[in-house]
Amino acid sequence: MRNAALMLGVIGGIVGMIIGFFSYGYTELVDWASSELGEDRPEILKQVENVWLIRSVSLLAPLLAIGGGAMAHARPMIAGLMLIVASGGMYYAFGFNVFTMFPIAMCALGGILALAAKEPDPR
Repeated sequence: MRNAALMLGVIGGIVGMIIGFFSYGYTELVDWASSELGEDRPEILKQVENVWLIRSVSLLAPLLAIGGGAMAHARPMIAGLMLIVASGGMYYAFGFNVFTMFPIAMCALGGILALAAKEPDPR
């Protein structure tokens, strides 16, 4: 179970990192377009409601997921909590859609598996 938590956490974190790059980049693009173009910016470029939330979760959730996956062998309880927090953060900030369903599900499942692996793996 720890190996599965490790793989799910790392893969979910990498996919979440890609989503984070685009989310953070979008907020920066809208800020740039607002300052450079002013009222002439395209109508499609609308800023998100909570920029600070999107930017912070774009950085922290993938870090928690990758770190939790990496810790799954040594400290499965802490790793499981990190993975579940990463999953919840991605869900809260980005919602559940076609782009976020896999990293959210992978991190949540990895967290559950890490929490379930309280006992040492059999040799």
